Amino acid sequence: MKRFSTLFLSFILILGMLAGCSGNSSQSGATAETKDGKVVIDFWSFWGSETRRPIIEKIISDYNESQDKVQVKHTFLPWGDIWTKNLASIAAGSPADVVINDINTVAHRAKNNQSTDLSPYLDDAYADSLYPHLWETVLYEDKPYAAPFVTDTRLLFYNKDAFREAGLDPNKPPKTWDELEEYAQKLDIKQGSSYERIGFYPLFGSLGAGSWMNFGDEGNGYISENEDIQIATENKIQTMNWLLDWQERYGQQNIQTFRAEFGSEQANPFISGKVAMWADVGTFYTQIRDYGQDMDFGVAPIPAKTENDQHFSEGGGFVAEVPKGASHPEEAADFIKYLTGPEAQKYWAAQNFDNVANIEAAEQTINDLQGKDEEVYKAAVDNLEHTLMFPTPVKYPDYLDRINPVIDEIMLGRVSPEDGLNRAQSQVEKMK
Repeated sequence: MKRFSTLFLSFILILGMLAGCSGNSSQSGATAETKDGKVVIDFWSFWGSETRRPIIEKIISDYNESQDKVQVKHTFLPWGDIWTKNLASIAAGSPADVVINDINTVAHRAKNNQSTDLSPYLDDAYADSLYPHLWETVLYEDKPYAAPFVTDTRLLFYNKDAFREAGLDPNKPPKTWDELEEYAQKLDIKQGSSYERIGFYPLFGSLGAGSWMNFGDEGNGYISENEDIQIATENKIQTMNWLLDWQERYGQQNIQTFRAEFGSEQANPFISGKVAMWADVGTFYTQIRDYGQDMDFGVAPIPAKTENDQHFSEGGGFVAEVPKGASHPEEAADFIKYLTGPEAQKYWAAQNFDNVANIEAAEQTINDLQGKDEEVYKAAVDNLEHTLMFPTPVKYPDYLDRINPVIDEIMLGRVSPEDGLNRAQSQVEKMK
């Protein structure tokens, strides 16, 4: 899936450059108004499911009724299609007024003249209402070209019943990588050369090798803020060796056997009891809640490398953006401020259990929840403080295409971590 994502991103960026070249054309059409004089703005999203579409449309309805100047019209476009059609509409000079887009590629669209500078509409007070690490992702040359809407963070979910069976304290999850290994060995249930239960495997769930390498390198990504390439660092090489040690202990065949049985809902290996500890996004809780048959579990931060290191997590998310050439940027920005304001964000958080960008809304949601809902949502919100974002660098749009195949080779034993990461470092350096 990661390889597909990077290839897809490369395709989008190429199409985006073409759109950027044409993005200076005149704004689309004449101003559309309702009979009572409201300006009509077109809002594109990919939220078309039975659960999410009613939620976003209620937010839109509430906004439309809250004022007498703007009428928002919602257009649903399928995942993937929305971004290609957005770039095509910019190139044609007839874009939507607001579109939901990826948080990690905001700077690319700003650089390619595909999005609108929102600094005339979003002041410092607005910026202060959002989580700082999210606000930073929407800045290009110190100006905002989008507004953060939702994000996510990874937590460690652990099976308390399995802890009790293994003689572990169910209220004391592992805090370091050494403890993670120690606990996993006690939680393993082995039959002959195969496993009935795996205590933990770092590459199960929603954290990849790259995430662990960044965590093991004091939170440093592959490319620094100053655009220094830091792929083949000593810490990242050590972390790749650490991942190989996990793979060797369980065996590639056992890992592949488990992966072949992975599914969602009841078939998820954590929910079915086949894996005792599992790293995943906070919203994974909703699967446990709905399909775990009253499973007794806990949540905790991702263990730190050592007692002296921080707990790190990784996040992504989506933004609301005004495409370049939109006819009504001021009205679009007003809707965006409502969309990312406390009322709409609190409703979205409560209905979807998502991490939202608005600080007040997140804190109010915690206060409104009870029991396990409150415990998990609070853990996810608290974890945002330790969550790293890795926006795609402007000068290296497809750098992951150089790195991910090398990681695959390392995990297959075809190249050593040191040789492989040095090769990836050299390849990315040549992209500059």
